[in-house]
Amino acid sequence: MELISPHTEQRLDEVAAAGPDDVDQAVAAARAAADAGPWPRMSPDERIAVVRRLAERYGARRAELAELITAEIGAPTSFAQRAQVGLPAMMISAFCDLAERFEWQQTRTGFFGADVLVRHEPVGVVAAVVPWNMPQFLTVTKLVPALLAGCSVVVKPAAETSLDALLLGELLDEIGLPPGVVSILPGDAATGAQLVGHPGVDKVSFTGSTAVGKAVATACAPNLTKVSLELGGKSAAIVLDDAAPEAVAAAVRSASLSNSGQICNALTRVLVPEAREAEFVDALAAELAGIVVGDPTDPATQMGPLVSRRQQQRVLDYIRTGQDEGARLVTGGTDLPAGVDRGWFVRPTLFAGASNAMRIAREEIFGPVLTVISYRTEDEAVALAADSDYGLAGSVFTADTDRGLAVAERVKTGTFGVNQGYTMDPIAPFGGVKCSGYGRELGPEGLAGYLETKSIAVAKA
Repeated sequence: MELISPHTEQRLDEVAAAGPDDVDQAVAAARAAADAGPWPRMSPDERIAVVRRLAERYGARRAELAELITAEIGAPTSFAQRAQVGLPAMMISAFCDLAERFEWQQTRTGFFGADVLVRHEPVGVVAAVVPWNMPQFLTVTKLVPALLAGCSVVVKPAAETSLDALLLGELLDEIGLPPGVVSILPGDAATGAQLVGHPGVDKVSFTGSTAVGKAVATACAPNLTKVSLELGGKSAAIVLDDAAPEAVAAAVRSASLSNSGQICNALTRVLVPEAREAEFVDALAAELAGIVVGDPTDPATQMGPLVSRRQQQRVLDYIRTGQDEGARLVTGGTDLPAGVDRGWFVRPTLFAGASNAMRIAREEIFGPVLTVISYRTEDEAVALAADSDYGLAGSVFTADTDRGLAVAERVKTGTFGVNQGYTMDPIAPFGGVKCSGYGRELGPEGLAGYLETKSIAVAKA
């Protein structure tokens, strides 16, 4: 597979793609490790000690990993260091801390006289399918809990981010994992399809688009393979009438336009009170206009290119669609940013005067495009936020925290923030409802997703 720089449009490298035999061999090795190997039979403390060695080695290679991700997907070097690699480094240790506190088994007094031992045991072989937008973060949030649970894991990274995945493989090779516990299979869609439908896999953990997620669920059904799906979003920022425009604009920019807007929980619909719409639109426009777009290797750059020409053209088509539908283009558009003559860039773009029925308000764009929609009452704002096929995340902005919490409780999403874009805290379960998927990552719930619960009734001798 040839890898192309989204910044220079020149060849970066090439990577061997896993074929059908490679998938079979990886699953067979994982199956042997799960069924007869030492890893699932170690104590949780023993597994935690091994994974903590990964945290140490990961920390030593952070700069190299960040450079690779900047080269692969065009993430600005500052964002790559802070979020693309800094977050996973923190998550590895945080998951180990969670595993140390996790109740792996308990004894309950049964109603019929016998004690009941409730044990949490590894689910077995896990297929972890990861997208390109946050490759290390999304790999770590699947791989590390699965390893701590005692599973063996076959990781299928996105083709675009094969290089950082293979470097992670080097680190895993250094920490003393038994044979077959982890395999990494760079490849294309065919590689992923074979893996998720493989009868030797016990659980699939998939992050990606809703369309592909439906295909993954269908592939898992014949074998009754367990599956968790973290899919797309069209999350709303509900701005109440007592919020400060500049503070809202800064928070929405951070929550929505980091990584060039290529984040699943971005706040891409901004719901503002009709009486103050002009204030919030002006503040958002000023915030977007101040974003430094350009060379992702420059520390001053705040927004780099999109991952591929295909993604760039998709986002530009949505901008044209918004104009055709009658939304008002406030800033941005389809021209290349000033001073940029190559690369798959899209200018930070803001629409106002939109309705929730427009495609730019209903479909996941996955780029630096925000849509402002006005409302008259708080009830209407909540109804607009809920009027979506998705239910991944959302936020409310207000000077009254209790009022914000009351709004948060009314919106049907898997995650929500009050006066912030939703923060991926390792203690907090993350995932969606409706077309945003099912299952949870992070928190003890994320660890539990890689475990089976067994009950053993013990009669007195």
